[in-house]
Amino acid sequence: MPEMLKQHTLVKLSTQELSTLLQRPKMDFEAIFTIVKPVLERVAEQGDPAVIHWNTQFDGQSANPLVSNPATENASLSASVKQAIDVAFANIERFHRAQVQPPLQVETMPGVVCEKHTRGIESVGLYVPGGTAILPSTAMMLAIPAMIAGCRTRVLASPPGPDGMLAPEIVYIAQKAGITHLLKAGGAQAIAAMAYGTQSVPKVDKLFGPGNQYVTAAKMMVQQSEAQVSIDMPAGPSEVLIIADGHARPDFVAADLLSQAEHGVDSQVVLLFTPDFAIEELQRELAGQLNDLPRKQMASKALQNSFALSCMDLSSALDFSNQYAPEHLIINVREPEKTLPSIQHAGSVFLGAYTPESVGDYASGTNHTLPTYGYARMYSGVHLASFQKSMTVQQLSATGLQNVGPTVEILAEREGLQAHKNAVSIRLKHLSSTHE
Repeated sequence: MPEMLKQHTLVKLSTQELSTLLQRPKMDFEAIFTIVKPVLERVAEQGDPAVIHWNTQFDGQSANPLVSNPATENASLSASVKQAIDVAFANIERFHRAQVQPPLQVETMPGVVCEKHTRGIESVGLYVPGGTAILPSTAMMLAIPAMIAGCRTRVLASPPGPDGMLAPEIVYIAQKAGITHLLKAGGAQAIAAMAYGTQSVPKVDKLFGPGNQYVTAAKMMVQQSEAQVSIDMPAGPSEVLIIADGHARPDFVAADLLSQAEHGVDSQVVLLFTPDFAIEELQRELAGQLNDLPRKQMASKALQNSFALSCMDLSSALDFSNQYAPEHLIINVREPEKTLPSIQHAGSVFLGAYTPESVGDYASGTNHTLPTYGYARMYSGVHLASFQKSMTVQQLSATGLQNVGPTVEILAEREGLQAHKNAVSIRLKHLSSTHE
């Protein structure tokens, strides 16, 4: 039976071979930027007419109206679907509300009080991909923390269906989460509309959400433009890395690998296994489960570009994982909790045999908008603070200035900033004269 997942042995890899396995498929951003640039420029110049133009050119149709209030949209759903959304919504809301931080106040020395306060980002754009599948889960992952953070303007953009309408699941979530504007557009044109603002789309301060290479390129480009907009993180194709030992059921592992592979042909699927894991049974399970998938062709192509790596022990597997920095990391071993202190770089971690990555995608409560392409080394996934900004506050009493003032005078003088020193000295002189 041919291998469904190419196998390598860690100890036999050369330095170059190891480096190759750690790399993601290269994205040709030069070519993508060339395609995206005129889209951004036309939307920035013309607004809504340009969005409608690009919607028609890329998707074959454009919604009318382009922007609507969620309250006016149809959210007709079966009771079972509504209940499923309600359960997931409640779990996600509960976890993100627990992240609310009270103001911080510290007296760094007598009379010197420093504080930290958070505020919701004023206006945010939430991109929910469409195309091969509707993603109400992503709508929840972005809309719920934006609601909790208190962002006043919340624009949710998603490509409409052939009828020009958004999926009722997304509309229902938008209504529950208090979305203020629904933008029926996808791709780079939707990113441009939110970044620059149009006749009907409010300009946002920060953009969130996953997307294809054109959406990713658009986010990167507007962040560097005069739009003055920030983004949540760079993103590439979705990915999972699984660490399995002899206690892991091959059918569970196969199901987890395929759940990621069916995202798209460029999804990254990696298995690290110890010598006692039943790798041959895993290959059989992959073949059998793959045949039953509606998205079999897509998942099969993703597997062709993925790999399994035999590791001497759990320690070497964890070391490789930290170098790879996966978006999703599943630890399916005998004592998964003991591995947590060794995990340094991962977007989200799933511990144990009964914690498939699917639960994090939909309903456990954690956020599924995560860094991919190795960016987990320096980026966190989306969380409540992603929708907030903080400001510091300080207040000094007369005693506080007398305590810290001389330090400031010396440091300002050393930096050659006399006016900085004077701002302190004039006050200290005043305080000294009033106590004589």
